[in-house]
Amino acid sequence: MLDKPKNRTIATLLAVCGIFTPIVGLHKFYLGQPIWGVVYLLLSWTPIPHIASAIEAVWYLLQDSTDFQSNFDPRPLSFNLVEFTNNRPSVSITADTLRQLEQLRQEGLVSEYEFEQKRRQWLDKMS
Repeated sequence: MLDKPKNRTIATLLAVCGIFTPIVGLHKFYLGQPIWGVVYLLLSWTPIPHIASAIEAVWYLLQDSTDFQSNFDPRPLSFNLVEFTNNRPSVSITADTLRQLEQLRQEGLVSEYEFEQKRRQWLDKMS
């Protein structure tokens, strides 16, 4: 379940349930953040996690689906740009891929962390 894409509607509904029920933090478990889910459960006797759940429900609703996926989808970016021979891409293919990746980062479609992670993967494939 951790590697499946997360549904914004389900996350929002679970957050809303946390506002009105004593069981809070289910949306955190669903989104792959179990430590925060436990914190919410431990603080369930206070209003803090209920208020936080309300804020997060609104935040999930205000995000578009691509923003939501970039924040909560644990799957790495997949670049199916090239067939590899001997599991090593050519230098020109790697350079083109890194340029495309940089463009995605500049457009805000890839976070800095995702950019660095993918860049290192491609450079490691070269060696």
